[in-house]
Amino acid sequence: MLVAALGGVALSIGIPLVTRAIIDGPVTAGDLSALLPLCGLALALGVLEAVLVWARRWVQSGAVLGLETTLRHDLYARLQALPMAFHTRWQSGQLLSRATTDLSAIRRFSGFGLLFLLTNAVQLVATTAVLLHLYWPLGLVVAAASVPIVWLSMRFEKRYVVVSRAVQDEQGDLATLAEEGAVGIRVVKSFGRAEHVSRQYEQAAGRLLETSLTKVRLAARFWTFLGVIPNLAVVVVLALGAVGVGRGTLTPGELVAFITLMLSLVWPVSSLGVILAMSQEAMTAAARILEIFDTEPDIVGGTRVLERPRGHLRFEGVGFAFPDAPQEPVLRDLDLEVRPGETVALVGATGSGKTLLTALVPRLWDVTSGRVTLDGVDVRELRLENLRALVATAFEEPTLFSMSARENLTLGRSDATDAEVAQALEVAQAGFVHDLPYGLDTRIGEQGMALSGGQRQRLALARAVLARPAVLVLDDTLSALDVHTERLVEDALRRVLGATTGLVVAHRASTVLLADRVALLADGRVTHVGTHHELLETVPAYRELLAADAGTPEDVPA
Repeated sequence: MLVAALGGVALSIGIPLVTRAIIDGPVTAGDLSALLPLCGLALALGVLEAVLVWARRWVQSGAVLGLETTLRHDLYARLQALPMAFHTRWQSGQLLSRATTDLSAIRRFSGFGLLFLLTNAVQLVATTAVLLHLYWPLGLVVAAASVPIVWLSMRFEKRYVVVSRAVQDEQGDLATLAEEGAVGIRVVKSFGRAEHVSRQYEQAAGRLLETSLTKVRLAARFWTFLGVIPNLAVVVVLALGAVGVGRGTLTPGELVAFITLMLSLVWPVSSLGVILAMSQEAMTAAARILEIFDTEPDIVGGTRVLERPRGHLRFEGVGFAFPDAPQEPVLRDLDLEVRPGETVALVGATGSGKTLLTALVPRLWDVTSGRVTLDGVDVRELRLENLRALVATAFEEPTLFSMSARENLTLGRSDATDAEVAQALEVAQAGFVHDLPYGLDTRIGEQGMALSGGQRQRLALARAVLARPAVLVLDDTLSALDVHTERLVEDALRRVLGATTGLVVAHRASTVLLADRVALLADGRVTHVGTHHELLETVPAYRELLAADAGTPEDVPA
């Protein structure tokens, strides 16, 4: 690509020199026999230049699009590798703008700006040198015109990079508001806050508009100066060149060649503003993307693989504190054992760390002290792919993707047969999918917005069951179900939990009854472990927690 571009620069300089030879030679001497070869040479040079331009663009398109594709792949892979701590700090709109707008800015500069920044600089230097050689007084005029251009470019670059970063950050903020407005449309409508949300969006759009206009005004002033300076130089060259021809110090052919070469510099100079603007946008985009690449994932998999997992889960002296609050641990010196094939229910007040404890098993978060083991192996020693294939989680707030119901179900196990899918749907009482317009092939929309809360939970539960994990984690998965459906799901779950290790976050007494044992969490520790009946009889705090859900202590099933 570079060879073709530099070859084109050489040819663009060579053609005016051939023109000079034609005018000062055959045309001046009236020798028509020598005219044809020189014209043929000029034509050949022009055709060759066109071929080189085609070759450059052909190579360029594949290289630049390939670069953007690779960057996009690497960025997405990096986002997947980064821990939950990173994703809790970053707005999704900011990540989205980096994956779209910023990568496009880098592609545009790589495909246009970078190449022409180099070739135009080479053309400016080489052409100026040729002009000085042809007629040094006029060459000095051209060289002098470059001084204000360089000075203006340096000033422009410093100011433009600041406003360019502001525009890109505000685009990310606007993308966040747009996404939140779309995903939360039901909440917005139910509270009648459409006007409030629209006003927030319009204010952010207004800020982006003002910043963008500042950017445009800055670029417009710079580009205006870049357009004026070369034209003034052309006027001066024409005047001095005419004087030189009149005095005989400059031939007509040299003047034509000089003017032609001079005009060939108009594009490199006038495009300098666009190229510098693109370079600043690309530099800012690269800096924003590097903020993601420079974030080192603190959850890195080990090298061990469990070939035949039994599902023996242990929490040994586990402690955890969030990175932004290291002095406020959520879990403290917690110990708990879940034997293979056993189901343990986690019960505790809101904020006691139940959901966090389950997230430590697949390493969505990592312990800050102690360890979590699976079959005696610290989960930090296992390959992440292996660990997360052994542990399946159904969350209270399920996440469904804008794909078919079947694709959502088989997300954790793509090789599942139709019979296995049907069995998982039966366990989760999710047979409603067959009543959708296209059955399992129906696209359920982003976040499963077309489904009710209970339907989303049942589909997410079926997805977890279908994965056939060694450890099944249920994070209050049945909270949105009605009493009748909950009972049917619990009856089916008992069969599933009998063949796997289960860790169940429970708020309802009916869910607790799924478990073989119950662990009560308080103040970041497991304070009591036993059967439901034992804790109900001996632990008042446990009885009070379940009574708060059931209504009265007498309603708690024994």
